[in-house]
Amino acid sequence: MPDNSFDVVSVVDMPEVLNAVQQARKEFQTRFDLKDSRSEVELNEKDKKLIITSSDDYKLRAVVEILQQKLAKRKVPLKNFTYGTITPAAGSTSRQEVTIQSGIPVEKSKEIVKKIKDSKIKVQASIQGDLVRVSGKSRDLLQEAIALLRQSDFGIELQFTNYRTN
Repeated sequence: MPDNSFDVVSVVDMPEVLNAVQQARKEFQTRFDLKDSRSEVELNEKDKKLIITSSDDYKLRAVVEILQQKLAKRKVPLKNFTYGTITPAAGSTSRQEVTIQSGIPVEKSKEIVKKIKDSKIKVQASIQGDLVRVSGKSRDLLQEAIALLRQSDFGIELQFTNYRTN
């Protein structure tokens, strides 16, 4: 019976996203090139979405760049943000929707489990909701599994939590 385990998760710290949004707002309200651009970043925490609006595509891209810098400074994984297409909005403005991926989607979970099984490392991986639990007989095997997952790119930022050993 394996007694050692860890969880593979993909979590975005929403309070840090909110802080980054507020810092970005402050910056583009004072920046000369964005002063009268009617730029705005709106965070919908419930739906895990950001709505970015600005007077034109160029200024919208500048706002996105500022936001990404602020998120990176606060160690929020940028891989977990999916940017929609820039669309024209009311009042001759441009708008972009950004989806925040928190939790591991089922298809990514299956990829992670398959990667671990294909590696022939003697550990078990099981999907449990929006996380993957990996368990094995020894710490060394778990470390090997973590190293394997760190080398792989699943398109989202992975964190390793709940590391338990007996």
